[in-house]
Amino acid sequence: MKWGTKYGPEYVNRLYAMVRRHLSGDFKFVCLTDDGNGVRPEVTCLPIPPLNLHLAPGQRDGAWKKLTTFEQDLHGLRGPALFLDLDVVVVGSLDAFFEQPGQFLIIHDYDRPWRRGRITGNSSVYRFELGAHADVLAYFRANMDKVQAEYRNEQTYLSDVLHKQGKLAYWPGGWCPSFKYHGIPTWPTNYWEEPFVPEGARIMVFHGECNPPDALAGRRNRAFRFIKPARWVAEYWKE
Repeated sequence: MKWGTKYGPEYVNRLYAMVRRHLSGDFKFVCLTDDGNGVRPEVTCLPIPPLNLHLAPGQRDGAWKKLTTFEQDLHGLRGPALFLDLDVVVVGSLDAFFEQPGQFLIIHDYDRPWRRGRITGNSSVYRFELGAHADVLAYFRANMDKVQAEYRNEQTYLSDVLHKQGKLAYWPGGWCPSFKYHGIPTWPTNYWEEPFVPEGARIMVFHGECNPPDALAGRRNRAFRFIKPARWVAEYWKE
């Protein structure tokens, strides 16, 4: 899913190339977007369904648009779907993401001291059956103000609703590590050791202060946080 100007078409094109290299068999690669210019022809670009969020002046919609993937009829698409954020880097086989049992699978949000025991998933990578969770989107559309007041973001809302329905499950630990938490050597070794891909990783998730080009260049968008260039990014994040 791509909207606005933060991510250009090269993110879509590289994500497609990574999926093609790491997923066996045929698949349909869809990008829900407000601008398909520059996207490679193998990708099917379709409009993002309207969400009609009521936003205050200057307020961002965050990732609430992701909930439109749960349309009852999403452009006639059918079957299992694996949602991937544009800024992830695929580093291993994706086949098992379609073989893992469960109605709705998501990353278990990364354990930190201030959020231990939470059920919240990280929606950078999730799998679902198209059309199967339309009630999640329908309730949000009918109660936007209430949901936004109660939940911090779309993944908190989504996780809570599907947990209450007994449908929430998580990917096995280690499949989708965080670059920020699991791929950067601890201080002070980060000054002489390069960022790395943890053993068993299949998808590296970039969130917070780094995206793939930043990691490749050795940049962190936060003061006093140093990393060496993650040269391995160039091996995977390419067309």
